Amino acid sequence: MTRFSIRMMASLLGLLAAPALAQQASVPATVTIFQNVRIFDGRSAALSAPSNVLVRGNIIERISASPIAATEGANLIAGGGRVLMPGLIDMHWHAMLIRLTPVALLSSDAGYSNLLASAEATATLMRGFTTVRDLGGPVFSLKRVIDEGVVPGPRIFPSGAVITVTSGHGDFRQLSELPRTIGTLSRVEQLGGSMIADSPDEVRLRVREQLMQGASQIKLTAGGGVASPFSPLDVSTFNEAELHAAVEAAENWGTYVCTHAYTPAAIRRSIAAGVKCIEHGHLMDEATAQLMAEKGIWLSTQPFLDVGGTAGLGPANQARKQQVVSGTDRVYTLARKYKLKTAFGTDVLFSPALAARQGSLLVDLTRWYTPAEALIMATSTNSELLALSGLRNPYPGKLGIVEEGAFADLLLVDGNPLENIALIADPARNFLIIMKDGRIYKNTL
Repeated sequence: MTRFSIRMMASLLGLLAAPALAQQASVPATVTIFQNVRIFDGRSAALSAPSNVLVRGNIIERISASPIAATEGANLIAGGGRVLMPGLIDMHWHAMLIRLTPVALLSSDAGYSNLLASAEATATLMRGFTTVRDLGGPVFSLKRVIDEGVVPGPRIFPSGAVITVTSGHGDFRQLSELPRTIGTLSRVEQLGGSMIADSPDEVRLRVREQLMQGASQIKLTAGGGVASPFSPLDVSTFNEAELHAAVEAAENWGTYVCTHAYTPAAIRRSIAAGVKCIEHGHLMDEATAQLMAEKGIWLSTQPFLDVGGTAGLGPANQARKQQVVSGTDRVYTLARKYKLKTAFGTDVLFSPALAARQGSLLVDLTRWYTPAEALIMATSTNSELLALSGLRNPYPGKLGIVEEGAFADLLLVDGNPLENIALIADPARNFLIIMKDGRIYKNTL
């Protein structure tokens, strides 16, 4: 192609783009004004006085005790003294792994799995969860269509594939697939659900692949788990050198590693390798909790209170789940005793019925926390952990709070959740408005 042709093509492309750009520039930011609301800001244990909130575009621009004058075309919402609060955040979610059993997931077409995950993402948003940290699964395309406005769903902080060792939590291969042939991917690896790495160099490779695809943080399985076919809870999987390789690769990208770890041995090895966040921790002991407090390590755990949500899992897996459930009270008791930085998540797997109870799982926190403490954990505290992604944060800005300059991820609640947190368990009835990124997805007023 000649230089003249290149200039002509560039000019033509510019002319084609100009009307779209001009149209985009001429469209004013949408304005929404919430009138007469009491605000739970995500940090305080008390509601504000009656207030008014102006949202311009996707940002909370102004909060005022005085009425805010409506501009032409503004969307006015009469709050009637109801509670306006931040959208909820789930710090341990698996968007791709909810509506299918493990067998169905591995045998289904990827397109089918993505369509089911898309429907679940919309349901997640309609439960008031405007942000999730996805800790394992091929979620990058789902995140993209949500961000592009094609599908309603929460903001997603993706980890990509879970990185595991041979026989570890996340290795869903059959025994007939052994021995492993280097360079040949198993079905779960082809789908992007998990990747198997058995040396520091393999760990670096798999971590870098997830970062290349847009991971905001990295997830490794440092010990055994409930759902996998070959991973008793007592085993430790990655050695310290392998875990450190992941930490080094993630830190080179300005982000962090979290590890699936239940036992003291798996937790301590993770901390020694530089891991910033422990997922689960239900079998930890007091000395390990004290170490986490001293090192400032995050605990992202879940209020597992029953063995539900394990449909399709065998007796050994059911027994592991019971062992984890039996440790739930201990992990929260230790978290409170040592004032651990604690995040809330649900870790729902292979159970759309349990996913529908996502808000109820938050309510379960009140066995150990006040309603205000639980709601603060699920909003502003969770957002502090999200910020560890640094420049890999896909949504740089203020999440989990209601204040000027924060993202407009908001719920209008028919009632006061600080007095009656059970309202969160019935979002269809009690969340009258659900707004994410300044856009209203539900309005029953």
